[in-house]
Amino acid sequence: MKVRGPAGVGAGGRADVRRRRVGSLLALSAATAALLTGCGIRSTEVPTNFGPAPSRVHCSLSEPNVSTQATRGLSVQVFLLCGSQLVAVDRTVRVTDGTADSARRVLVAQGLLDELEATPSAAEKEAGYTTDVRGAMAVSGPHAGDPDETLRLSTPPDDLTSYALAQIVCTFSDSTAAEGDGSVILGGPGAEPLRRYECTDEVRTRPGSNEPPSTEITDN
Repeated sequence: MKVRGPAGVGAGGRADVRRRRVGSLLALSAATAALLTGCGIRSTEVPTNFGPAPSRVHCSLSEPNVSTQATRGLSVQVFLLCGSQLVAVDRTVRVTDGTADSARRVLVAQGLLDELEATPSAAEKEAGYTTDVRGAMAVSGPHAGDPDETLRLSTPPDDLTSYALAQIVCTFSDSTAAEGDGSVILGGPGAEPLRRYECTDEVRTRPGSNEPPSTEITDN
């Protein structure tokens, strides 16, 4: 006599049922995995978003200044502020041919001063350039008894901000307005003592913290 299990199903039948159930579960798992993969869902990945890449490198101009290219004159460099540092940019100043050296020095200095006071171009603003030189200053040559290379500003140097003074000193000392030794003699319109200023690496990198070193001129 054969022994039957519950509900009249034999031992062999029960094994077949179990195999069919396991097969169905495996098939369902495979189908689910395929569906998730097709939808692009990956449970082990974490999406990240760092935003768009910067459009311009700070203090880096991608193309020359258009106004500089269009203007014929003496090629010079002026120091603007960018990232709390002094950075040289190209400019031109007009100087009439045949001008005497003493007058030429003053004309170059005035042209440089005008460029420092001018509003930076749109491209320069976008790159982070600014200037602290303001006030429509004028520059003149030496008074009687001054050293020949003296440049006198309409605003006394002591009244300028440390940034503006650094811009002027580094721009003048790196040009034909000075004697080419990396220094420049500056004074104001009055009788205050003249001083010889130097543009150093510390002034270029931290103009707000380091005023240009100077020594008083005592032999005028």
